[in-house]
Amino acid sequence: MSKLTSPLNRRDFIEFSAMAAAMLGLSSCTTGPSARMPRKPRPIAPGAKIRVAQVGCGGKGFSDIMAHQDEEVVAICDIDHTRPNVKKLFETFPKAKRYRDFRKMLVEMDDQIDAVGVATPDHMHFLPAYMAIMMGKHVYVQKPLTQTVGEARELLRLARLNGVCTQMGNQGHAGEGIRLVREWFDAGLLGEVRNIEIWTNRSAAPGPDGKIRVVWPQGLSEWPKGGTPPEGYDHNLFLGRAPDRPYSPEIHPFKWRGYFDYGCGALGDMACHLMDAAYWGLELGAPATVELKKIIGKNKITFPTSAVVEFQFPQRKSAKGATLPPVKLTWGEGGIKPAKPKEFSANAAKGDQARELAHGGQLWLGSKGVVYDGNDYCNSPRFVPESKHKELAEGSKFPPKTYKRVPNNNPHKEWTAAIRANNPLEAGSNFEYSVPFTEMVCLGVISTAVGGKFTWDAAAMKTNLPEADALLYPTYRKGWRMEDIPTGVIA
Repeated sequence: MSKLTSPLNRRDFIEFSAMAAAMLGLSSCTTGPSARMPRKPRPIAPGAKIRVAQVGCGGKGFSDIMAHQDEEVVAICDIDHTRPNVKKLFETFPKAKRYRDFRKMLVEMDDQIDAVGVATPDHMHFLPAYMAIMMGKHVYVQKPLTQTVGEARELLRLARLNGVCTQMGNQGHAGEGIRLVREWFDAGLLGEVRNIEIWTNRSAAPGPDGKIRVVWPQGLSEWPKGGTPPEGYDHNLFLGRAPDRPYSPEIHPFKWRGYFDYGCGALGDMACHLMDAAYWGLELGAPATVELKKIIGKNKITFPTSAVVEFQFPQRKSAKGATLPPVKLTWGEGGIKPAKPKEFSANAAKGDQARELAHGGQLWLGSKGVVYDGNDYCNSPRFVPESKHKELAEGSKFPPKTYKRVPNNNPHKEWTAAIRANNPLEAGSNFEYSVPFTEMVCLGVISTAVGGKFTWDAAAMKTNLPEADALLYPTYRKGWRMEDIPTGVIA
């Protein structure tokens, strides 16, 4: 193990909580005789605005913070002040304080911040969220929630202790589509569902002209060439806990996602959207096994060009007490699609047209019906063939809407409503839901790195492959180890 990195495990995370609290002058989050009460968030007075800070503003963080214009945006933190979106935010919120280092922001503005958004590269989701929760701040963290299983599990532990309201940025979870599919499934319209097919063309996608283009590179055999960092950019802050490597314009500002050091590949980008309806609607829980079925472009630097991962979920009890059968969920990325179901064939007698699978989507293959959605967020699920959907609609056979809807399908408003109500469960993709979901996605990411098939024991947080277990927790560069975070370069 390099001196620049530090391997962590479950005990390291828990022991660090107490040390970090002491360094920050906070109440301890440990348990035992010497423990004090965790630090709780400040109640929001009726009619008062929530004071929001954003970490990571050049990409998805831009739209995240713009969604809170009716609140009070008090701080904007990004490692690159030259990016157009960051400059726009400076203009939109001229009173907001400007930072590059989230640690400095949180310490200096502790009593002026109620809630924190995090939209950094994946490898740096955990640390700002961790520090914010330790300080009693509500958090909205972009997907995937964390880069590793261990980080996700620790965020849930601390969110429970501190009573903060949380949300992961898989915005489709606030939408209409996943609620419809679950209601259809609950009503028995699909029958038994034992097979789910989900796919994406990421890391490529169609452009405005319909031609497929690479969104970010994967399947590389060597690191890209370095370059001169833009003025106003802090490379040390970009690297964060990752290994020390030179700046490259081929990585920052956007193409980091395909690298093991910084991202989670196509699974991390799209699975938290595409798998959401099935994970929630079928109450899948933890997989029993994860298996890499196919891989193209395997290498030691980036995620593969294409891959197929199979998750096997055991028989389980639903929240309503029903026994649900085992489920096989197959994930395809890099343009690998499943076989078209027979329901996609033309049937002139019924008015059904032949269909093609979209660039990304999902199929629920039930014993009584098949549901298809060709969007990333399950925006428009339909029974196939079309005559089946028409028959259900015209015969008034669709069930009533039983799951609570989110006004305007807005996950940000759902989160701030939870904060005002002081009820963490009011936000649908809160950590109670999104942490086990993230763990499942992270296990898929691990499978593309180690190959083969492994079992998963969620209670013990252990697989049957040592090489897979080694990836359940992150490593830290010197200066960014967990014990460095409360002090670090804050000055």
